[in-house]
Amino acid sequence: MTTDPELALFASTAAAFLEKEGSLTRVRELHAAGESFDPQSWRRAAELGWTSLLVPESLGGGSVSGDGVADLALIAEQIGHTVAPGPLHPVSVLLAALVEAPESHAETIEALIAGELIGSWAVYEPGRPAAPIQAATVATTATAIDGGYRIDGAKDRIEAGGQAQLLLVPAVCDGVVRQFLVRTDAPGVTVTEQDCIDLVKRYARAEFAGVKVDAAAVVGSAEQSAAIIERQRQVALLLQCAELVGILDTVLDFTYRWLGDRHSFGRPLASYQALKHRAADMKMWFEAARATTAGAVAAVSGRHPDAPRLVSVAKAYVAERAPVILQDCVQLHGGIGVTWEHDLHLFLRRTALYRAMFGSPEDHHRAVYAMSRRHQEASA
Repeated sequence: MTTDPELALFASTAAAFLEKEGSLTRVRELHAAGESFDPQSWRRAAELGWTSLLVPESLGGGSVSGDGVADLALIAEQIGHTVAPGPLHPVSVLLAALVEAPESHAETIEALIAGELIGSWAVYEPGRPAAPIQAATVATTATAIDGGYRIDGAKDRIEAGGQAQLLLVPAVCDGVVRQFLVRTDAPGVTVTEQDCIDLVKRYARAEFAGVKVDAAAVVGSAEQSAAIIERQRQVALLLQCAELVGILDTVLDFTYRWLGDRHSFGRPLASYQALKHRAADMKMWFEAARATTAGAVAAVSGRHPDAPRLVSVAKAYVAERAPVILQDCVQLHGGIGVTWEHDLHLFLRRTALYRAMFGSPEDHHRAVYAMSRRHQEASA
């Protein structure tokens, strides 16, 4: 719990907004209507400052505490309490790129901050399990033409792709991965929505057939691209982990209350030793998830050299333990825990989604091992 009164007010305001605009009831209503999120509601969230946190004041942004990454993680954790709808993740990841190379993109940044424009990172290649960032694994191409570039290829698993007006597309240009801003209504762009396990998260596939963009559409120089993409990856992962912490906090809370309220043979379930041990294990795993996420947030915020490894540590641990904890909570609720009417499955669906996106726990375990080994060899 923060002791900063301004940050505490920011958090409480976000919680009050989500209780009204992003409650579990609202999530079910949007699902029933076949909708992902309300654009008007997103604009109100932008007015609360959610979209400006990663943007420096010189570009029209700003954060409450002065640590935009930490403030953004706080919002993501609040969203986890109700698995609320909205494009916080894709818009934030897009802004994380634009603020690193804002030249020619001031108007786009302003529109994203205002909530008037929805953008997303089209980083996944069809048929590939993880988001590639090396030229050898990116099939989408960008060819220099008079006054700009021609984009050819396809991307999928684009969050809010069907609602976005703008995509940031990594493509190989002269043997190097560069990134280009592409309007979804540009000639040659075809967007098709994809099914998703989550009730309100929506993804899409985009195909680019000779799409022409001007020279100002490129984000960053060839030398900057790798660092910008890595920054985006880190922001995407910490947002996932922070939201999962919020999910676990909420689900554990109502599971513990259920164990106290529900009786068997005249005794509350919480009084049985076997269930006490199970609850203690879940609490321990949760606190470890919170701690590893906090470490990742601090490293990304401070641009620490070890940030790539620490975000992978957080994703590997949190995304591995969260589904186990959620499944335990389902079992502890008994038969009601597996019904459509109970809210547990809303949290389980979001957790299963985040486990898979931007690398599985197994992918990140391997990444941590590789980075740790390189560090040891360099220190030898």
